[in-house]
Amino acid sequence: MRFSFGLKKWLVLSVAGSGAASMSPSHAAEVSVPPFYQKAARINPTGPLGQVVAREPIATQIPGAVAWRIAYVSSDIQDRPTISTALVIAPKGKPAAGGRPIIAWAHGTTGTAQNCGPSQVLNPAQPLNEYFLVGGTSWTDFGVPAVNEFISSGYVVVATDYQGLGGGGRHQYAIAATQGRDAINSIRAAGSMGLSGESRKALVYGWSQGGGATIASASMPDYINRKGTAFDSLDVIGFVALAPQDLAVVAAAGTKDDAIATNVLDEMAKSFSSDVFNFTHYAMTMWALPGAFPDLRLTDIFTQDGIKAFDQIFSKKCMHAAADTLSFNFSSTYQAFQNPRPANAREWIKALVQGSVAPIKPVAPVVIYWGVKDTAVPPVMHKLYQAQMCKMGGNITRIQLPGEQSHFTTPAVSEPMYVQWVKDRVSGKPLANGCPAN
Repeated sequence: MRFSFGLKKWLVLSVAGSGAASMSPSHAAEVSVPPFYQKAARINPTGPLGQVVAREPIATQIPGAVAWRIAYVSSDIQDRPTISTALVIAPKGKPAAGGRPIIAWAHGTTGTAQNCGPSQVLNPAQPLNEYFLVGGTSWTDFGVPAVNEFISSGYVVVATDYQGLGGGGRHQYAIAATQGRDAINSIRAAGSMGLSGESRKALVYGWSQGGGATIASASMPDYINRKGTAFDSLDVIGFVALAPQDLAVVAAAGTKDDAIATNVLDEMAKSFSSDVFNFTHYAMTMWALPGAFPDLRLTDIFTQDGIKAFDQIFSKKCMHAAADTLSFNFSSTYQAFQNPRPANAREWIKALVQGSVAPIKPVAPVVIYWGVKDTAVPPVMHKLYQAQMCKMGGNITRIQLPGEQSHFTTPAVSEPMYVQWVKDRVSGKPLANGCPAN
């Protein structure tokens, strides 16, 4: 998720201190997706976590690689079974003795509609291609960062689309706890295909929305260690988070007091209303939340006109088209889609916190890369995350990138650093504790 907060008041307040009635998917227009995804959306999500229920080979220009689109069994924050889709890229040939580690990529914001999964674009098996940067070739981000380097190193790479972005159901946007499960189960899926051989080693890396999924997955020891999956006994040895968000660490205070919760939610809404691009992220977050927490009501947050517009836009268009649609059709009036004062704020804050990163010691070292000019995810989020997890005995390193890096330059600038970090974890090189000295 890309957060352009300006949330000084919200952060101060926070640190100090869908379903049946979500006006729903039944009103949403369907979108066209390729045949593979049409079939995937009709598959009943039965079977063990990580079971591959559909696959198709695809072409790739990555040297020495083969690739597939897959659909696999996953589950959401409520442990409800889902079908998620993904891209799998592996070195050609059979794994050598000892096997291959699996590297799972968790992508940033693409949208909430069924056609927003990165694996659906033409030629998806290539390095990360950012729409925002000069040289970007699409209307969305797609591809997998450092994939050439990982393949040449003999690693298997899997890139989940997340639940709801190709496999049916409403995407639970910014529910890091669900997207973290999708990342873990994508590892199981790739492993069940026999691509890793004897190895059970795995790492997760992600950016923005996927950065949140990455640190959320790091705090899921019970889920990682589940038995009876399609690929048991995972040995997750590290997590790389690029500009990750953590709503829980900054909003937890709002779960204990109605007045604080209302103020936090009100400040959040005001902060996101500064421009239509920021508002689209906020509106998508809240619109998607009842998909994970069915007792929430969108009428607590938005007007009926707003809900009607969001149902039509977010179920049909990806992030940037959605923002353009809001801008073109509603211009400066989009702010009127919000109720003057949010209702039931405490339950909404509880849901935001529960859907974020659990306060549990990470199962393996975490490294965070960030830029000083990141105005999308405030660096204070992962600074507070580091402090919280270090107190629990975690090994959390934060690395400020050189120069004045933004949210969007973070993946490319950090790539040489995290590629070496991943190789060191795979080789078993000792790692110093990255927590700040007290």
